[in-house]
Amino acid sequence: MTSDRKPEAGAEFSHRSVLLDSAVDYMVSDPDGSYVDATFGRGGHSQLVLGCLGTSGQLLGIDKDPEAILVAEKLAEADSRFKYFHGSFAELGRAVSEAGWEQVDGVLMDLGVSSPQLDDASRGFSFMRDGPLDMRMNPQQSPSAAEWLMYAEEQEIADVIFRYGEEKFSRRIARQVVERRKEAPIETTLQLAALVSEAVPRKEKHKHPATRTFQAIRIFINRELEDLEIGLQAAVDRLAPGGRLVVISFHSLEDRLVKRFMRDLARGPRLPKGIPVTAAQETSDFRLIGKASKAGAGEVSENVRARSAVMRVLERIDNTKTSQGSA
Repeated sequence: MTSDRKPEAGAEFSHRSVLLDSAVDYMVSDPDGSYVDATFGRGGHSQLVLGCLGTSGQLLGIDKDPEAILVAEKLAEADSRFKYFHGSFAELGRAVSEAGWEQVDGVLMDLGVSSPQLDDASRGFSFMRDGPLDMRMNPQQSPSAAEWLMYAEEQEIADVIFRYGEEKFSRRIARQVVERRKEAPIETTLQLAALVSEAVPRKEKHKHPATRTFQAIRIFINRELEDLEIGLQAAVDRLAPGGRLVVISFHSLEDRLVKRFMRDLARGPRLPKGIPVTAAQETSDFRLIGKASKAGAGEVSENVRARSAVMRVLERIDNTKTSQGSA
């Protein structure tokens, strides 16, 4: 569904979300339905969703970042159809209950760190800008990246960088971290970026040597993959018949997790061979909608972050419509 409504002039939401139009088109099927933007960010997707909804439609925005919640508060004041919840999408079930809903007609997850977070040096996400080595999406939670690097064992650091960053030189980097912190704490982003550059013997073309390490530490500090597993299940548990879960991921670890989760649900229960089952027991309540989608060349040229984006869509089958159609 495509909306003709545009954000109001002077709106503060300057960040344009990746795969903005197609994600909302896939999710919004009923203008009077209830929807969840599980990664509100700066409201890019939420604004377009609200533009697609009628007067009875409702939208719930969720975000763990206090700065995102400040934006959500203003949107809630301006539009009574919008509610917000400060927390992780792992708490989606609780957020939906607090909104007074039992089921929702669609959930959108736009994973990873947002452009405003990357662009703000004080948040510590970027190895291209000097700032405190923080990396917390919610700075009210602990520990920061700098605090963790100060006390973590060398083996733990190496394991995190290898598991979440798929960095083959993780042991070298961890060893360098432990040696350097004996002299002084590693407190800034550029300190860590320089350390990683020194530790990595072979550089990848067109990729900063600190890319994988920063990704790994950020994912670990924010429990991103653990929250994603919980959040995906919470989302499908709340989906109404015909409702859709739309997920946009930005790196292979996220996408593999999402792909496996959706595929397994669409396949249905995998029962051992030889066990007698009815047709109903073999079918699934879910189906995949289309194939994985990527941003077009035009969007990538406007927003380089879109280059690695992958969108996947899962729908809870409305069996009432199926049975009516076959009657």
